[in-house]
Amino acid sequence: MPIDFNPNISLAFNKTYQPKIANQVYFASNQPEKDTFIKSVKVDNQKVNPLYDGIKIEKKNFGTIKKTQEKAQLYTITNKNGASVDISTYGATITSIKVPDKNGKLIDVTQGYDNVTPYEESPVGHAGGTIGPCANKINNGKFTIDNQEYTLECNKDNGKTHSHGGTQGFDTKNWKANILKDGIEFTYTKKDMESGYPGNVEASVTYKFDNNNNLHIQYKAKTDKDTLVNMTNHTYFNLDGSENSQENSVYEHIVTLPNSSTYTVNNELAVPTGEIAKVDGTPFDFRKAKKIADDIDKEFDQLLIGSGFDQNFCIDSYDGKSLINIANVKSPKTGIILNVSTNLPGFQFYSANHLGKTEQPNGKTGTRYEKRSAFCIEPQFYPNAINTESFKEKGILKKGEEYNREIIYSFSTEN
Repeated sequence: MPIDFNPNISLAFNKTYQPKIANQVYFASNQPEKDTFIKSVKVDNQKVNPLYDGIKIEKKNFGTIKKTQEKAQLYTITNKNGASVDISTYGATITSIKVPDKNGKLIDVTQGYDNVTPYEESPVGHAGGTIGPCANKINNGKFTIDNQEYTLECNKDNGKTHSHGGTQGFDTKNWKANILKDGIEFTYTKKDMESGYPGNVEASVTYKFDNNNNLHIQYKAKTDKDTLVNMTNHTYFNLDGSENSQENSVYEHIVTLPNSSTYTVNNELAVPTGEIAKVDGTPFDFRKAKKIADDIDKEFDQLLIGSGFDQNFCIDSYDGKSLINIANVKSPKTGIILNVSTNLPGFQFYSANHLGKTEQPNGKTGTRYEKRSAFCIEPQFYPNAINTESFKEKGILKKGEEYNREIIYSFSTEN
């Protein structure tokens, strides 16, 4: 459930472009510089999982954050097959994922920018960012924990809802990076009452990209006061390649949501009412593969509210521990397949319905990302769960406990 334009702000499974920003000028100091180091991972007496043998990690300057004058850094994890993932310290944000297509050509399948400035000043709907403290919407920006009511910034729906942690959420912070043997751990400490959320929260997100082209994302958090934590990733995918930025360019993508027989019904503000409805006979039935184009423009009240697909799907057989396959998306053009697994209870399937604002800067391939030029799969606790009696899991992290959830984006090909 993105704010699409805001000018103010470890498990195993099977060209450089100069940005062209509308009405803005970026100076050379904000362009990525040459590598500052390269680190390779080698298996030594099985101390490192063989899936990560030969992984290379590089670090570059990603520009200066104007608000704080801090340097943002860009880390690239490259596996032994040449596939790679770029992650910025700013927002612990995925800026690029390059994987082979059916012909072996590396394709960048994510939208993003070439330096930190557009992420800071004119982001495309949280593109690639680590969302938190609480993903999605909180109605009226209010919630109660331990008989204490908290009031958050209402940054969505003309001041009626709080969304994705607000304009100062986790994706606007410059995280610290710690290089591991097989990946990168990003950490950020949220102060008590920062963005209106209680508790000093020590948050981390760890990225590991293995030799089978699986991107493992692990979220952890601890707090000194009961609080809300609901972290996710907001990458915009186009499996035809991120240069396909024209309107409706993901219509031919084939989607299967194999373990979602229900979804949460939204009110006119796209906040769940508490009703959980069956997907049977609705455009939200993706249990069998179909193109995004097949149902996206149908006359259906929930599609009209979201201006397309923008809905929280419930995950069948969720138990909070098991990693469940929740989505399979294929590009017939490139043959690239994205599989998504998680141990969270739901996920937002979003068809980028609100991209294409005239104020948006051009992306890393020199063009603006238009409406429905991407899709997102965002595992999460149900939106507004803290205020919804019928939703069992509220996303409350208690003092002394640990938040520990995962997302795995797995890439493969098929002719």
